[in-house]
Amino acid sequence: MVTIGVLALQGDVGEHVRALEESGARALAVRRPGELEAVDGLVIPGGESTTMSKLLLAFGLFDPLKARIDAGLPVWGTCAGMIMLASHILDGRPDQKSLGAIDMVVRRNAFGRQVDSYEEDLEVKGLADPFHAVFIRAPWVESVGEGVEVLARAGDDPAGPIVAVRSGRALATSFHPEIGGDRRMHGLFVSLVRGS
Repeated sequence: MVTIGVLALQGDVGEHVRALEESGARALAVRRPGELEAVDGLVIPGGESTTMSKLLLAFGLFDPLKARIDAGLPVWGTCAGMIMLASHILDGRPDQKSLGAIDMVVRRNAFGRQVDSYEEDLEVKGLADPFHAVFIRAPWVESVGEGVEVLARAGDDPAGPIVAVRSGRALATSFHPEIGGDRRMHGLFVSLVRGS
């Protein structure tokens, strides 16, 4: 059984832990650098990306996490986690750091403020049926580099904003798949970790 960590600095940690366990993985909350060594993959949950960046630095996690990702640790970022995995961030703070795991430009809060949060059924590459996606102050991907696969676009529009991507062992979604009972996205990540 693979062990998948959930970065436990803020966000929907408990929801991701439950979803991973229901998808056949052992889940572990990660708060310290030493805990990174015990995981085969890591989920970076939603939250607030500038705060997450500061907390990663304050807890001494940023450099060890970046080193593990650069060495091939499978990682999945949801919402703010997507921002943390980007190579470039639009509308971020000047001191905000990201892990650069996926060659993509991400715009923070692209869908608008909290009141602009919404839900939709998305066609996601790799899933047989639409996935009910919940967007909460969500980012979107403005552009991707070579080798980054687009998995979903908002509105299922070929020209719509990119909301799910994969690059090698890194996965990112701008929506919150831990909300609701559909565990297929977590299942995809567990399979990715098992195949690593």
